[in-house]
Amino acid sequence: MDILLLEPTLKETIWGGRKLIEDYGFETSLANAAEAWLLSCHKDGPSFVSNGEYKGKTLQEVIDIRGREILGTNNAYINDFPILIKIIDACDKLSVQVHPGDEYARAVENENGKTEAWFVLDCEEGAELIYGVNRDMERAEFAAKIEDGSLMEVMNCVKVKPGDVIFIPSGMLHAIGAGILLAEVQQSSNTTYRVFDYNRKDKFGNTRELHVKKATDVVNLRFNEADFSPKGEKVMLGDSSKTMLCECEYFVMTSVEVNGELTDSADEKSFVSLLVLDGSGTVSANGREYAVKKGSSVFVPASTGEYKISGNMKILESRT
Repeated sequence: MDILLLEPTLKETIWGGRKLIEDYGFETSLANAAEAWLLSCHKDGPSFVSNGEYKGKTLQEVIDIRGREILGTNNAYINDFPILIKIIDACDKLSVQVHPGDEYARAVENENGKTEAWFVLDCEEGAELIYGVNRDMERAEFAAKIEDGSLMEVMNCVKVKPGDVIFIPSGMLHAIGAGILLAEVQQSSNTTYRVFDYNRKDKFGNTRELHVKKATDVVNLRFNEADFSPKGEKVMLGDSSKTMLCECEYFVMTSVEVNGELTDSADEKSFVSLLVLDGSGTVSANGREYAVKKGSSVFVPASTGEYKISGNMKILESRT
């Protein structure tokens, strides 16, 4: 099977910016593009194939046609597509939120839990995000602080810089701050429990719903030290390199820098997602070559075997 080039679904929000439109060239009639869902089989925002015999179909439709073998043996016993990959442009700060784990989400929301990881691509000087609580606390106090509006007193606000890697397991309170552009790899889920939104109102003049009971059920209220460094060392591969950013039971994120040519492979265990973060070049496999540029999302089916990346690019590679 040929590799697939994917087009995203774009999302508009009250906190979104225009970098995905102006810097990445994604076309939309939306006022802003807060998120680009670049690898997705989720019903709330699928990815669409832009090349070959499946052009115009969603990625999920291709999987339905070709079979789940293209996802790899690591995903043989998973009912849904395992991950969702986005680029997020936070012009303003996001709400403080928490995601449930698999057991709670499947019982209550009928979908997967949500563990995720962020790779900071760019940010304003002094930009910060929320990473859990700044001290251990009990659930009753947490719920009370949501109700009386004092939750920010116990949030752990941490400054970030380009290249930081932030792992957000289910249950951790978090929020992306204003002026941050990042790539996100997450479980394929859209379940979010919002606990504080700065008393903002939407375009209809309404404050956004808070989910106090559900958030209190799933939240982890233990303090966690913030270590945003990549989890692996840079490995040189000729003039190119790979750095493992994050690894968990759901996905492995790797930063790939290509300067010339890099040969890699997709084995029978997992498909490979290649998201071009900067630069341009080509990706080729099975005798076919495709031009890619900043913002391109490439799906390499499991068991494709050897593929080649050529050019000068920074790429986020994800495997399951």
